[in-house]
Amino acid sequence: MKRASQGRRGTADCTGKTFAIVAARFYADLADRLVEGAKRALRDCNVSDASVSRFDVPGCFELPLACQNLIATERFDALVALGVVVRGETPHFDLVAGQCARGIMEVQLATGVPIGFGVVTTENLAQAEERVDPKGDKGYAAAIAAATLLGITGGVPRAGFRS
Repeated sequence: MKRASQGRRGTADCTGKTFAIVAARFYADLADRLVEGAKRALRDCNVSDASVSRFDVPGCFELPLACQNLIATERFDALVALGVVVRGETPHFDLVAGQCARGIMEVQLATGVPIGFGVVTTENLAQAEERVDPKGDKGYAAAIAAATLLGITGGVPRAGFRS
């Protein structure tokens, strides 16, 4: 298998690639921090700021459809899906978190387009704050995952997707 070239800090080199960041805005301040981490990671992968587009959706449940629609435009080589789901007093948490993860995986498998999964699921807001902090930055990790997968799948033709 061909080894992908590297960007800064040993990350994948994604020079010339385009990325979409899709952020669930239910916890807007946390989403913004996740987005900043993802942008920082993409810079470390040699992706210019001009090659990164941000799209916002109301909540995590909407992430899979937004990703599917963005992939259909054929404008992006990879995506990063970001958001926060905090457990409450109802089973809503389990439904949203599980269906979000399932939906994003289905879109990824159906299209062959990498989607970095940066949906933080926690018991409370304090835990969410920790996970979006630069020390435990899940936005950064999700973007690195998408970039790494792009390096592995780069050059492999995808049905209905630009070369």
